[in-house]
Amino acid sequence: MANDEPHVLLLRLAGPLQSWGDQSRFNRRETRPEPTKSGVIGLLAAAQGRRRDDPLDELLGLTLGVRVDQAGTLLRDYHTVSDYRGRPLPQAGVNAKGVQKPTSPAKHTHVTQRFYLQDAVFVVGVAGPADLVTSLAGAVRSPAYPLALGRRSCVPTQPLVLGQRPGTLPEALQSEPWQAGQAARREFQRRHGRPAHIQLSATIESPDGDDVVHDVPLSFDPRGRRFTSRRVSHSWISAPTGFSDPDGPVSEDHNPFALLGW
Repeated sequence: MANDEPHVLLLRLAGPLQSWGDQSRFNRRETRPEPTKSGVIGLLAAAQGRRRDDPLDELLGLTLGVRVDQAGTLLRDYHTVSDYRGRPLPQAGVNAKGVQKPTSPAKHTHVTQRFYLQDAVFVVGVAGPADLVTSLAGAVRSPAYPLALGRRSCVPTQPLVLGQRPGTLPEALQSEPWQAGQAARREFQRRHGRPAHIQLSATIESPDGDDVVHDVPLSFDPRGRRFTSRRVSHSWISAPTGFSDPDGPVSEDHNPFALLGW
């Protein structure tokens, strides 16, 4: 296949915690129920060794597809913030010298909340020219900077790279076997037996999509972060379950997180 024909890099985004925010406020940081394009491009840029103020160039031309293999559950992390010196917390306003003013009346503790997805598994496809996809696969396997699932504290588990596939995003997402953890697979088997395929929800970037999301990063520069929108389509995909023997036991690959349900 010629190098200018599209290829798809398939990633398995899984870990104890993930957080994919498309908006941020100091006292409340939420997460979307699936990876954002800004989060995935940020992961790829970190793998390549790009700094926050570096141009994103060809990464913005990648097309994104997300398949939800294990939705996970929402976790709220409660924080309080205070000044270790016992001083009142500053307010957003500044004085004539550009120094933040203290809160009035004095406020010594500020409550913040962080939201995460726990025990979630996603198959993410990024489609683009074959040479670029090959380069990105190598970068993710040997990243220049540590990789994270939305936030630095959210570390991915292995395998992260599922491989490269020729063809379109829908074809790649439909052909990749179900990647849910062993606990989810056992529960599915208990409820439904061992069918050859499972219906999974998917969000695929498309110019004809019926939904709009504002998560395309034009710049990660902390002095001027900029985003734009893209159109996506929501659908259901029939994917192989990986149950090769309808009457046999579920395979138990060696996994250090098996006791946690991975």
